[in-house]
Amino acid sequence: MTQIVVITGAGAGVGRATAEKFASEGFAVALLSRDPQRLDRAARELHERYGVRTLAIPTDVADATAVDAAASKVENELGPIDVWVNIAMATVFAPVSKLTPEEFERGTRVTYLGQVHGTMSALSRMRVRDRGTIVNVGSALGYRSVPLQSIYCGAKFAIRGFTDALRSEIIHDRLKVHLTMVDLPAVNTPQFDWAKNKMGVKAKPVAPIFEPEVAARAIFFGATHKRREVWLGFPTVKAILANRIAPGLIDKYLASSGYSGQLTDEPLAADAPSNLFEAVPGHYGAHGRFDSESREHSWEMFTDRHRGFFWAFAALSLAGGIHWLAKKSKV
Repeated sequence: MTQIVVITGAGAGVGRATAEKFASEGFAVALLSRDPQRLDRAARELHERYGVRTLAIPTDVADATAVDAAASKVENELGPIDVWVNIAMATVFAPVSKLTPEEFERGTRVTYLGQVHGTMSALSRMRVRDRGTIVNVGSALGYRSVPLQSIYCGAKFAIRGFTDALRSEIIHDRLKVHLTMVDLPAVNTPQFDWAKNKMGVKAKPVAPIFEPEVAARAIFFGATHKRREVWLGFPTVKAILANRIAPGLIDKYLASSGYSGQLTDEPLAADAPSNLFEAVPGHYGAHGRFDSESREHSWEMFTDRHRGFFWAFAALSLAGGIHWLAKKSKV
């Protein structure tokens, strides 16, 4: 029997690559995102390429009623949902002093509450059948915040707290619903071209950068293997573990390099697009503008299955990194 997956944020970036991955594995795919034209094009391309059923549902994940209506539409037209993947996000590149309460609210509603809304809609249906998988997509920035992305970092921390609380409730209720979290490193997506930016220059991901297909493979793995969480890329592991060991040193390091590491020297056009409150139209796909700098593979995909194998290597690398940070912070 064909399995059915719902993917939020499926119009571009990691969501688009994830839809491609699931379709290539024979899943029927429901795509949720805001821009109808881009979403329809993605659904059509996946159907033509892989012969799977697809369903495009323009949806703003910040709207809980719209998300639940989308879930009902999927079940009515495709069938019972087997996997729900929460990927949709929004961010602003700016220090807190330049942000507005409205921007904080909107970014939080999309990035955090969007995952809450998706999870609740999926779980209410999976609970009845006592089966299914929910994948929440987190970030290394949900463990170690960086300057200029307080909205995004705060939302990713909240997702982790929500996911851990819900996981315990699922265990308590003895449900056969699997909940997993996939934490991503920097990924080459269009967000660096259309995220709201108040810095006057174009934004960039912090190297090393991974292609969205790498993230998609990790998300598919998380959806099809019984893992509590998946850490993708050694940079994610280093960020998580280093912050546990020496957060003060990381604070100082990011104070000196956190701005330059996320900004280019290219001036930002006065009419640069912003997708915070409205979808940005256009033929965007999975990739951003950093293909020449991005990695197509990650041998460091940490899961519960093989973290122990790499633990000694991670500890040694962290020791060296913390020593370097200590020296750097004294400069």
